[in-house]
Amino acid sequence: MLDIASNRPVLPPEIARRRTFAIISHPDAGKTTLTEKFLLFGGAIQMAGQVRAKGEARRTRSDFMQMEKDRGISVSASAMSFDYKSFRFNLVDTPGHSDFSEDTYRTLTAVDAAVMVIDGAKGVESQTRKLFEVCRLRDLPILTFCNKMDRESRDTFEIIDEIQEMLAIDVTPASWPIGQGRDFIGCYDILRDRLELMDRADRNKVAESIEINGLDDPKLAQHVPAHLLEKLHEELEMARELLPALDPQAVLEGHMTPIWFGSAINSFGVKELMEGIGKYGPEPQVQSAEPRQISPDETKVSGFVFKVQANMDPKHRDRVAFVRLASGHFQRGMKLMHVRSKKPMAISNPVLFLASDRELAEEAWAGDIIGIPNHGQLRIGDTLTEGEALRVTGIPSFAPELLQGVRAGDPMKAKHLEKALMQFAEEGAAKVFKPMIGSGFIVGVVGALQFEVLASRIELEYGLPVRFDGSQFTSARWVAGDKAALDRFVNTNKQHIAHDHDGDIVYLTRLQWDIDRVVRDYPELKLTATKEMMT
Repeated sequence: MLDIASNRPVLPPEIARRRTFAIISHPDAGKTTLTEKFLLFGGAIQMAGQVRAKGEARRTRSDFMQMEKDRGISVSASAMSFDYKSFRFNLVDTPGHSDFSEDTYRTLTAVDAAVMVIDGAKGVESQTRKLFEVCRLRDLPILTFCNKMDRESRDTFEIIDEIQEMLAIDVTPASWPIGQGRDFIGCYDILRDRLELMDRADRNKVAESIEINGLDDPKLAQHVPAHLLEKLHEELEMARELLPALDPQAVLEGHMTPIWFGSAINSFGVKELMEGIGKYGPEPQVQSAEPRQISPDETKVSGFVFKVQANMDPKHRDRVAFVRLASGHFQRGMKLMHVRSKKPMAISNPVLFLASDRELAEEAWAGDIIGIPNHGQLRIGDTLTEGEALRVTGIPSFAPELLQGVRAGDPMKAKHLEKALMQFAEEGAAKVFKPMIGSGFIVGVVGALQFEVLASRIELEYGLPVRFDGSQFTSARWVAGDKAALDRFVNTNKQHIAHDHDGDIVYLTRLQWDIDRVVRDYPELKLTATKEMMT
């Protein structure tokens, strides 16, 4: 493997073969379908399910919530591990809907690279651009897959130009499509000089691959119709002149993205993409933390929680904390220190995920994602170590953009509602605020669809019908400053003050004017729209 920076220690082979990445895209570009095919080629499942399966045909593995199955969308990020050739892939499928972007932002803190899926007909869409910005902040290497080439799509150069202009990143083609829409017959693999042909009849079959010697090989003419072959020659000549060649170093630094073309639902182009992730994707990277960084080759185990999922199994009231291991070789039954509470935790039943199937993880290495079932001790942003007080940094929590009051349909069950809301708050699915004056809770989310998901989950998982009703407040800000100033501020603005589930003080606002007034009258206080998920 390329040793990226000469000063980086060479990783133990078991860690170096790990590739941990997320799949990002706009809704409906084909993220979940691509995830299914990854599992198919990794030998993890025998038959890929479809997002919109008819009748009893198999559903996709990574959409496990009832609502995801009904609507054919992904709502929560799910993690999966599988082997492919000599590599161990840890893949995280994220929701593309902007209403769930916060889950996605947090997921991106736990991976080393991202695979960006683009719809061949639509190019770069708004949500893709937002998520790309987050990758850019963290300098994540990005590999691009242009999906749905078997439908009518745009000109290849047009797609590449759009990515270069909108996302300000160099694009180099790793494969080149031959024909498009109905005429799409396959791709020419530029990196390995092969012709890949697509089989439209059997969707779960791996494409046929024909090795050729350069573009002048007479074998090409046997498989590719003359008019398409001529067009391929022209386009490739232009591409070689106009587009940069693949530079693995620039890819790892996040300045260049290789692009593969294909059709995930027809299992086409997916294998080449997987080879590419193995060859050009980064090994587990150094993790930023306080007071020092964590390097993956350290012998001591450390990891951090980037997501908490409650009730993955409806039969049990369980919560699973998803932990990304940052260093070391973890073994089942180890005692790790929970840095926030300074208590040791014996981890006796950690799980590895294959979407909704889990198996006990006997061991795991840096770069892996494991689940730790717990009763609410673990929260997003928590760090686990073998004793050293390290805190992983950079896991954001955003101020909600929509606030609504919430009431249980049955007033006798107010206590149950409180428990349900606290659980969702710790899972990071919503912000829950308890106002100082009056009873009831105010729930804040980033997108309107989240209210529906919350209502349906509270009803399914707790048997509580709930009602959301409008709130006079429109946004929330966390308040920080010295104690005396804070107390004075809280006493004068009681009707605007609430506490979040961590007990931190939150200022609920109706208008931008409220925020400006506080900034003017209390210069010693700091109002922030994000809060780091930390101790």
